[in-house]
Amino acid sequence: MTVTAPPRRTPLYQIQKESGARFVDFHGWELPVQFSSILKEHQAVRTAAGLFDVSHMGQVWVTGKDALALVQKTNANDAARLKPGQAMYSHMLNEKGGIVDDVIVTCFGPERWFIVVNAATREKDAAWLAKHAAGLSVEVKDVSDLMGMVALQGPNAKEIIGSVCPEAVALAKFAGLEARLWGEDCVLTRTGYTGEDGFEVIAPNAVITRVWQTLVARGTSSFGLLPCGLGSRDTLRLEAGLLLYGNDIDDEHTTLEAGYGWVAKLAKPAFIGKAVLEGQKKAGVPRRLTGLKLSERGVPRPGCRVFAAGKEAGTLCSATYSPTLEAGIGVYYAASPAPQPGFALEVEIHGKRVPAVTVPLPFYKRS
Repeated sequence: MTVTAPPRRTPLYQIQKESGARFVDFHGWELPVQFSSILKEHQAVRTAAGLFDVSHMGQVWVTGKDALALVQKTNANDAARLKPGQAMYSHMLNEKGGIVDDVIVTCFGPERWFIVVNAATREKDAAWLAKHAAGLSVEVKDVSDLMGMVALQGPNAKEIIGSVCPEAVALAKFAGLEARLWGEDCVLTRTGYTGEDGFEVIAPNAVITRVWQTLVARGTSSFGLLPCGLGSRDTLRLEAGLLLYGNDIDDEHTTLEAGYGWVAKLAKPAFIGKAVLEGQKKAGVPRRLTGLKLSERGVPRPGCRVFAAGKEAGTLCSATYSPTLEAGIGVYYAASPAPQPGFALEVEIHGKRVPAVTVPLPFYKRS
């Protein structure tokens, strides 16, 4: 007899259900896919503001005398350049150069580092960090079950964030601070996953509902904010060329193959996977994540086959309809040498091959 585990729910589930959210399963979590419509929520983030429940994401503290050493060893980006209150996007790599996860690392002092990890890889990431902490004077503490997390994104985000934390208004991009909200220790960062300006608030489960309610009240009354779900989160991040772990990157694809070479600071001292990246940089990557846009109407989906000159050339990793470009878009791994922008392709959708062309990434960049 097979016993199916019940879906996990965030601390915001009940209040979202009462507000009419539609839910879907996402890696075992019951999360809102939309509140109003994906298109409306997408446009709200591009033009005003949107608020996402991302409490399924994981949070890990790395503390102790050797905290920086562990962060440096396990990350391709260079944490040594960060001052307290600064953050960076990074890839944690395995020995093959494959991506264990893509993460946001924030420095809160030489011995205090905060890492936000993906939901699907949370346990794997914590175990990976703990494994490589052996012999070091460091503690790895996964606090994910204790914390909720919301992402406030869009041009008006700065005007809204002050309603919960006035100090956050002055944060620079990719910076963070620790603050007391309603008597609880919280972390705020000026980061996000939409291609727009924004903030992420990580707060204990006891107060995350108050954070959500306060931001919604402030944002909807004066700044065009809409609560947003996973549907618009996916269209927004793909337009911005941001990677989805498990679709676009995984343990078998390297940072260079994903087109994120800027993340790998090869000049820094040894880190896991460095030798493989150095070898690829010298010899060239065997494949490269490449963007395409449909030339005719159609909605591409992950798994659709890509053809070049009549021959199969790959499979779409992430793909969707772009509300901003008003066209179908997607990414696939093209064998080297990757085609130049404007190269003619076809994407097979429901048995029909739809014309497409390669385009540079990202598809969208805020002005």
